[in-house]
Amino acid sequence: MLKAICSAKDLTVNSYYDCVSDIIGCSQLNGLKDITHHVSTTRFQHCVNVSYYSYLVCRKFRLNARSAARAGLLHDLFYYDRREYNSAKSKGQPSHSRYHSLEACVNASVVTELTHLERDMIEKHMWPVTVSMPKYKETYIISVIDKYCAVLEFCVPKVQQIVRGKTQ
Repeated sequence: MLKAICSAKDLTVNSYYDCVSDIIGCSQLNGLKDITHHVSTTRFQHCVNVSYYSYLVCRKFRLNARSAARAGLLHDLFYYDRREYNSAKSKGQPSHSRYHSLEACVNASVVTELTHLERDMIEKHMWPVTVSMPKYKETYIISVIDKYCAVLEFCVPKVQQIVRGKTQ
């Protein structure tokens, strides 16, 4: 069953899945299932989280929810270890926060043809760290949702540990 953090819904049986069904099983995304991300989750799960919640918010505001779901799923499509990148980078190279979104966009364009909107969402999801401002409302949404999901992915397991510790 495919789920997003803090959601009990099976994402494979709703309209969200229709937006991403052609790309969610691709080998490039499956490669993210073994990479730890934000301490307690995988990079794949983080992408699902961002994808699903961006989809919901954009749908609520009658924006392009399909592109939000797709860009959210592909926004962190990179394979290097960010800690190694940051420690090995030389002066003049962009920080991981700036670099990985460009790398993800290149990798995403191998998976599927990207619209201008999806490209903007992937390249600028780290705004305000990115140099350029987002062009679309959906890009601002994915940027905020990405940070929201990162906080959830860090905090929810910690809270669960505390709760489990008190009930034992």
